[in-house]
Amino acid sequence: MITLLQARLPLRDPHDCTDGADELCLYEAFFDTLVRRDGTGYAPRLATSWTVSPDARTWRFTLRGGVRFHDGTVCDAAAVCASLMRMARPDKGYTLGAPGVWAQYLGDARITAPDGQTVQIALSHPMADLPDVLVQGYIVAPSSVADLEAGVTTRPVGTGPYRLTAMGKDWIEAEAVAHFAGTPASARIRWQAEPDPARRLAAVQDGRAHLAAALDYRASQGLGPDCTRLETLSPVAIIYLLNAAHGPLADARVRLALALAVDREALIGAAVHGGARPLHGFVSPLHFGAGTAPAPARDLSAARALLAKAGYPDGLTLGLDCPTRLPDEAERLTAALAGQLAEIGVTLDVHIHPEREDYAHMVRRKEIRDLCVFDSSPLSTFRVLHEKIDARIAGSWWEGYHNPKVEALIDQGRATTDDAARAAIYARAYALMQADPPWLTLYNPIKITGLRGRHPGFALPVDAVIRVADLPQLGGL
Repeated sequence: MITLLQARLPLRDPHDCTDGADELCLYEAFFDTLVRRDGTGYAPRLATSWTVSPDARTWRFTLRGGVRFHDGTVCDAAAVCASLMRMARPDKGYTLGAPGVWAQYLGDARITAPDGQTVQIALSHPMADLPDVLVQGYIVAPSSVADLEAGVTTRPVGTGPYRLTAMGKDWIEAEAVAHFAGTPASARIRWQAEPDPARRLAAVQDGRAHLAAALDYRASQGLGPDCTRLETLSPVAIIYLLNAAHGPLADARVRLALALAVDREALIGAAVHGGARPLHGFVSPLHFGAGTAPAPARDLSAARALLAKAGYPDGLTLGLDCPTRLPDEAERLTAALAGQLAEIGVTLDVHIHPEREDYAHMVRRKEIRDLCVFDSSPLSTFRVLHEKIDARIAGSWWEGYHNPKVEALIDQGRATTDDAARAAIYARAYALMQADPPWLTLYNPIKITGLRGRHPGFALPVDAVIRVADLPQLGGL
C-alpha cells in the first residue's frame, strides 16, 4: 500500500468548485470528467471526441463505451447529463466566499442526451472555453446523489481509477479498479492527513511515507539522496486586488505607479524564501493565451511622477486588507511590500483578518479598502477574465476595474473556436492590462513534492495536482 501525506483530506461534494490540490487529488482518484487538461489544451477522458458549432454555442461529446461506476451501473449519457445539471444549479459550485461558480456558465444551458452515448450542451451565449469548466465536471453515479444531497460525502461513487474502501478521521484508503486509462502502478493507496510540513518531510525521509505534498521549499532541499524532490510551478497567482471603484486606486495612474514600484524578486525572497517565480503577466505562463508581454521594469522615478500627476506629489496612505492564510505568507509579503512602496511615498495602513472565509466574503461583497492580498487560482484564462476583469459581469472577485478595449477582446475570444486565434486574442487583452493594471501581480509559487526513491522522469501535470493513478512504482517501505 502506498502512503501519501497531505495537509488536509477535504472529501466534499465534487460538484462544488475548488482549486485546492489536496481536494482535487481525491476527486481525480474517485471520479472522471468528460475531458482532462493536456498542457494548455484538452484530451479525452469519458468523452472520446467532441465538436463545437461555429458560433461556440453548441457542444456535442461522444462518450466512451463500456464504462461503469464503482457500484456496477452503466455510465451513460443520461448519468453524465444528470451530474452536469446538478453541477450547474445555483446552490452548487460553491467555493470559498463564492456561491454558484458553475451556474454562471451552465445555469441556463440545455444539457441533453440525444442518445445513450452522446451528450449535447447548448449554451445561451458563446463559450469557446467550455472545457475549462468541464475539467471539474466530475461525473457521479446516480445512486450516490441522495447521499450528496443529504450532505454525506464519505461514500463517493464514480468511475475513477480508485474505489474508496475505508476511511477514518484523518485517513482514507482506496483500491485500484479496472479503468479505461489503464491499471495504476499502485494497487492500494492510503492518504494520511498531516498538517505540519516538517512532519511530512520527515516521514518521507525516514521511510514512513512514500510521498508527501506541499513541502517547505527550503527545508525540502535536504530531502536526501534516496528520495526525489520534485519542483512544480503552480498556476496560482499571488496578487493584490486593487479597489478600482473607489478611492485613489480608481485612478489608473496610481495603480500603474504601484506596479512600477514592485521588486518581485525581493518580495519572493522575503515572503517565501525563493520558492516562487516572478509573475510578469496577469496569468501564469502555464495558462492558455498567457502572452509574452513583460511587466514594465521597476522604475521608482516614473512611479513618483505618476503619483504627482494623479494629485499625490507628497505620497499617500492606502488601506490594505490582509488574511493570515491563503496565501499563508500574506503577512510577511505585506510587510515586504510596505517597505518597497515607502520608497515612492506610499504608506500602508494594514488590517489583519484571521477568519479566511469571512475575509473571502468581504472581498466578494466589494468591501475591501484600497487593496487586499489574494490568490488567483483558476487555470483558465477565460475564467480569470470573466470572473475578475469584466465589469459587465462584476463577478465575485471583480473590484471595480473597467477597460472597454479589454472587454471587447473578451467578447471576441469567447466566440472564437480556433485555439490559436483565441490565444492571440487573450494575449492582446493581457498586454493592454500592463499599462492599465487591475491588480498588483507578484509571483507563482513553486510546489514541492517529495517521493521515496529516485524518479527522474516523473512530473506533475500542469495544474500541479497529484494524480495517484499516474504515480510511478514506489515500492515498499
